[in-house]
Amino acid sequence: MGKAQRAESLSPLLRVHVHEPGVKPGSGWVPCKIGEHVRFSTEELASYCFAEWEPVVFDALLVAAVVEFCDRSQRRATHHWVREFHVRIPVHEPRRWEQVGGALHEALSFLTGDRWAFEFSARKKAEPSPMQRSFVLPSGSRAVIAFSEGLDSRAVAGLMQQSLGDKLLRVRLGAKATDLDSMASYGQLLASVPYGVHPQASVESSARARGFKFATISGLSAYLTTADRIIVPESGQGALGPALIPVGQAYEDYRNHPAFTDLMEAYLSALLNYQPHFEFPRLWYTKGETLKEFVDTCKDAQTWEQTRSCWQSARQVSVDGRKRQCGICAACMLRRQTVHAAGLTEAKETYVWENLAAAKFEQGAAKGFDLYLHAQREYAIAGTLHLDHLAALRSSAPGCIAIDLCAFQLARSLRIPEADAKAKLGRMLSKHETEWGSFVKSLGKRSFIADWAAHLR
Repeated sequence: MGKAQRAESLSPLLRVHVHEPGVKPGSGWVPCKIGEHVRFSTEELASYCFAEWEPVVFDALLVAAVVEFCDRSQRRATHHWVREFHVRIPVHEPRRWEQVGGALHEALSFLTGDRWAFEFSARKKAEPSPMQRSFVLPSGSRAVIAFSEGLDSRAVAGLMQQSLGDKLLRVRLGAKATDLDSMASYGQLLASVPYGVHPQASVESSARARGFKFATISGLSAYLTTADRIIVPESGQGALGPALIPVGQAYEDYRNHPAFTDLMEAYLSALLNYQPHFEFPRLWYTKGETLKEFVDTCKDAQTWEQTRSCWQSARQVSVDGRKRQCGICAACMLRRQTVHAAGLTEAKETYVWENLAAAKFEQGAAKGFDLYLHAQREYAIAGTLHLDHLAALRSSAPGCIAIDLCAFQLARSLRIPEADAKAKLGRMLSKHETEWGSFVKSLGKRSFIADWAAHLR
């Protein structure tokens, strides 16, 4: 058996048959029933009906939901990242989907590191048009931006608003349909995720398919509002760091990387006969630089304090019944570095880990908090090492190789000279190194963070 055959034999295979109610799934296939394993909200789906109902929009959302179903339903092998998926899925226009199958496969394979194969068939019954809601949209929309609780999202939306005015639509990913009226009054477009995914067993947490979901929803929102620009709010560390510093044996994380959105442009263009363009206005800047510019130049600058960076659930990070941010995962650590770099401060009660200057990890937590300490410690070590390794990247031989590869990818995706990409990437990484060093120093030599950064690298 050759190397390619051995690698393929190690890849877990999942065959998923997506089917409508009343249709029997194929023997030997994992069933994914529309309305049961993938459930659409009619009210929230109505937020995608700005002009007239387009079945292809529903099909694109269904594909994104099924990709998430597959991603969560098949565990990755311990020492082998790649999985293989064969998917049968009913759509309104099979011929259209067969023509975009190659672009869909390329985008998903690059994003997830898995192998994907799709079989498209005609639906037995057309999806009924949801009741439309009235939206008063600014005429001549030029760009959409994903708008969430995140720090980059809030800051970059504010910065872009200065030049685009009401030509910028804020797409509130994940908002509820009940927020429609308040969202409209705030000048935002509601484009919530209109479906829930309910696999028989959710056994995989790497969640690489999330990038496909949010890029799809952003792309559909731009298409429906005739905007040709999709603003990706991630700053340099968030967009490029996960690909530059992969975790353990994991495949590089390209969820917010131009190399992935380049492939999504090709997929959306082939599917919708519409040419979107993903833009990264803060790609060459650190999160700290982005926050500082927002605070210095935008009238709604104080709203940065209302943002949330932590990905942990309320159950994991509640103190006296109040949800906080953990303060020690990679996202929270980058947030705290960012706030320090921008010359700002936050109340210690923002985080469960109130005191990063403590000599021992457990001593840094809020009084009385003793939940999940082992798991939280693992998150904290991973977060510290990610930022520390990113800061040290330019000074190591393997790091220089990773930087060269990243510069090559960015040059190709952004269509700029490779030398320019490498110079801009190097400046951003140098700035991160300075910010990280200053942040760790501010915690004092006895800090458990400083100790880990010195001894675990």
